Amino acid sequence: MRYALINPNWNFEGSVYFGCRECHFPLELGYSGALLEAAGFDSVIIDAHMEGLSHAEVRERVEEFSPDFIAVTTAPSYLFWRCPPPELKVPLELMEALAGIKARKIIMGPHGSVTPLAAMKKLGADIVVMGEPETVLPEIGRNADSLCKVSSICVNNGGILRVQGGPRATDMASLAALKWPAEYMQRHSHHHHRFGTRPVGLGAEVEASRGCPYSCTFCAKSEFRNNYRKRPLRVVLDELDWLVSNGAGYVYFIDEIFMPDRLLLEALASRNLTFAVQTRIDLWKPEMLVLLGAAGCVSIEAGVESISERGRSLLGKRCAVSTAELVKLLVAARKSVPFVQATLLDSHADDMKEVEAWRSSLMDSGVWANRPVPMFPFPGSEEYSKRWGMPDDYAWERAHEYYLEENRSFSDIQNSKPLPLRELEKI
Repeated sequence: MRYALINPNWNFEGSVYFGCRECHFPLELGYSGALLEAAGFDSVIIDAHMEGLSHAEVRERVEEFSPDFIAVTTAPSYLFWRCPPPELKVPLELMEALAGIKARKIIMGPHGSVTPLAAMKKLGADIVVMGEPETVLPEIGRNADSLCKVSSICVNNGGILRVQGGPRATDMASLAALKWPAEYMQRHSHHHHRFGTRPVGLGAEVEASRGCPYSCTFCAKSEFRNNYRKRPLRVVLDELDWLVSNGAGYVYFIDEIFMPDRLLLEALASRNLTFAVQTRIDLWKPEMLVLLGAAGCVSIEAGVESISERGRSLLGKRCAVSTAELVKLLVAARKSVPFVQATLLDSHADDMKEVEAWRSSLMDSGVWANRPVPMFPFPGSEEYSKRWGMPDDYAWERAHEYYLEENRSFSDIQNSKPLPLRELEKI
């Protein structure tokens, strides 16, 4: 069996998407490819975003490889599964371009994980993977003629759509250290979330853990990447050492929540590498923040979300410290790490004049704080379910319509005039 694993060439025009537009390693495709090869299958990663390929060029690559299965992701890397582009515009266009190729089409990503039937109908897929795909894809190959044996998929069987089981969570110990092709590495100059320091070497993304033990209302992870799981330290270090030996000078840990981990930080301190993390600052002690900086961290993205205890409570943050203590920790982190950001969401619980005063005070201490970003009620988040219940086939449209109605202005990293979902998904 042969698999073509495709990361589309993403285009965010007209989107409310507030993630990074740059190219990032499609870790889910890397892991999946490694497990497919270990299972005796052939696979190729076609990263149209990294290579700047048109849909026609992707089709040409696919036809040249002649796969039995084509797997397309609906979010630009694992880094943004929790906050993907709501629309399926780009995957739709790509699937249309791949029409007529005999290989069975597989869709994987947050959309299919939360609303598998809707994703299958929109994209015309044969199979939709629910949850994390790494162990599901080899099972599909082993049971190609009897897909009823495979769980965590939605199958189109002669026009009859059938959901089999629930979303899959991968055993992190099964994921070996990734080794990207040298020419692929050379294309990745982007240093994600790096500001104020001079980039040295190539950039990369790495995963030390997956999932989060918290249940913030805004985070879309209930159907995927939910339970907190760590990769074995030895495997993470093997992957980092390979990246450094192939030109990487900076890595971004895409972990939903980078936990204080003394063994990992001490190991990082002995390597010629700088890195960045996204974390909750309330989990850190001052002495661990010193170690974090000494280990090579140059950027922290700290989820504060709201400047008030009430706002954080409404968002389900379960924050263990007060706002004043958060500020002290942020300022302490800035003494060891060149760039620290306190990320804010618009919780509708904070006075905007107080927010601006808080931001100004924090920035006087060298810590950046963004203007609050409007909160999108992603299907798969508690924010969605408490408004409308369990996601149905209209979930993404419903959330998008609400978002556009509620917000007349958007953050500076979003399109200033986003289009309705139906218009975006029109081919």
